[in-house]
Amino acid sequence: MTRIIRWDPNREMKAMLEAVDRVFDGTHLDSQSYKHFSHKWGIPLDIAEAENEYIVKASIPGINLEDIEITQEGDILTIKGEISDEKEDNNKQYHLRERRYGNFCRSVHLPKTIKTNDIRAAYKDGILSIHLPKSEEAKPKKIAVKN
Repeated sequence: MTRIIRWDPNREMKAMLEAVDRVFDGTHLDSQSYKHFSHKWGIPLDIAEAENEYIVKASIPGINLEDIEITQEGDILTIKGEISDEKEDNNKQYHLRERRYGNFCRSVHLPKTIKTNDIRAAYKDGILSIHLPKSEEAKPKKIAVKN
């Protein structure tokens, strides 16, 4: 069965703008040094839910702990940082340079049922793990069924 969909020029324009955004992805190529740079870029995240907590894991290899900033304001968790560029060696000519340098920032909305005073974070092997304990009202409760 064929569906008839009303033509919407705005939908097509939005799809085109999204495609262009994916092509450029906020990065620019500097033709003199063949170096990728961006003003702000996101980091990949995994967010999981366990019985007593939410766990956020972020892949941030090659960063110093002093360069990571984690903030929680209201229902928003923000991870910011900066990865410093290596010192340029003028005797090198890069054929490919994909590693990113500069500032990054990523924010996610949290459930409002987090124990904000008990949030803890750890960084090991390039993975930042943030544990967000659930408040008591967020935990599932068993309800007894009576005759």
